[in-house]
Amino acid sequence: MDSFAPALLTDQYELTMVSAALRDGTADRRCVFEVFARRLPIGRRYGVVAGTGRLIELIRDFRFTSADVEFLRNSQIVDDNTAAWLAAYRFSGDIEGYAEGELFFPGSPILTVSGTFAECVVLETLILSVLNHDSAIAAGAARMVTAARGRPIIEMGSRRTHEDAAVAAARAAYLAGFASTSNLAAGARYGIPTTGTSAHAFTLLHDDEPTAFASQVAALGKNTTLLVDTYDIAQGIRNAIATAGPGLRAVRIDSGDLSVLAQHSRELLDSLGAPDTKIIVSGDMDEYSIAALAAEPVDMYGAGTAVVTGSGAPTAGLVYKLVEVDGKPVVKRSENKATVGGRKTAVRRHKPTGTATEEIIFSQGTPRHEANDRLLQRPFITAGQPAEATTLADSREHLRQCLISIPWEGLKLSAGDPAVPVTIVPTT
Repeated sequence: MDSFAPALLTDQYELTMVSAALRDGTADRRCVFEVFARRLPIGRRYGVVAGTGRLIELIRDFRFTSADVEFLRNSQIVDDNTAAWLAAYRFSGDIEGYAEGELFFPGSPILTVSGTFAECVVLETLILSVLNHDSAIAAGAARMVTAARGRPIIEMGSRRTHEDAAVAAARAAYLAGFASTSNLAAGARYGIPTTGTSAHAFTLLHDDEPTAFASQVAALGKNTTLLVDTYDIAQGIRNAIATAGPGLRAVRIDSGDLSVLAQHSRELLDSLGAPDTKIIVSGDMDEYSIAALAAEPVDMYGAGTAVVTGSGAPTAGLVYKLVEVDGKPVVKRSENKATVGGRKTAVRRHKPTGTATEEIIFSQGTPRHEANDRLLQRPFITAGQPAEATTLADSREHLRQCLISIPWEGLKLSAGDPAVPVTIVPTT
């Protein structure tokens, strides 16, 4: 994923609005757009804000190149006036929102974009594309981390999604608490620890399993992981220890009844004098299968498909809505899609012990703080200039602390009410 966003990611309907607004004189009206979710995916008790760090970089470098503008003019998508506006486009407004790694709930104003109508509306697709994808990945991954109860999880989903999405997914999973990724591009770009094992193809390449294991150990040493389920798992473990010795780092099991196999594998490894050799399990792991192995002697999990698809919720359901024009609130009244007008300010209320009890959203009002309230929004871009970026490590720690702060019921994998109730205080 490049460090800039091709401006043609913009949907055509956004340019239709820009063209019309430039023609009728409304393009420069001061507006406020907000990103929020009307509801959480079925079965979820919280959402996770992810992708903000990527998004701010993309907006900073968001440009319509001469080739972009020529394409739009030749395709008769925009007129000359709009083409000239696009060629000069630079976002000059303000963006504030929830920190990356923050939890959100229905109605939470996780991103607020202020500026002229035209400069804000042209960013809609970019903003929703990044936040819907990364937030969905992070929310599902966070549930897996909770289910793992401190055992590391490797992100292994690159072959189950688009090549660019794979890099973003690895970042979001690491934000959520995954220990490492097999995606080398994510490691290079974001500093995420990388790891990986061989596939069954490597074993099948050789005349027999011991020969394959000996080749891998000769190349990588004993601090490697041998895949032992190509043929017979028990014999695979014997071959692995016979080849590498009791100092072998780990064996991986990728199929079968993992609960039973983990128990038998641990017993066998111990009997072979390899009590420190770890057991990694993989194969269509999600939060439910990880939770089901909580009592088994598993040391690490590998998760792929469920990670990059948001574990059944591939989008966070975020929307981007106009809530204020020239300082006055505007609302959408469509059935089941009504909005609350006006710029919102949000605080999270806590007990003295640090447990979150409520999220309060103020519409066009000054937030009323109590002793243990935490203001949720922070500036990302001011007058077109990005604020100092937060590191991925800091965002990862922020999410960890947020998950500690919610009531324990909010961490359940079963369906239920949002972990923290939301109260919207209307315009005063």
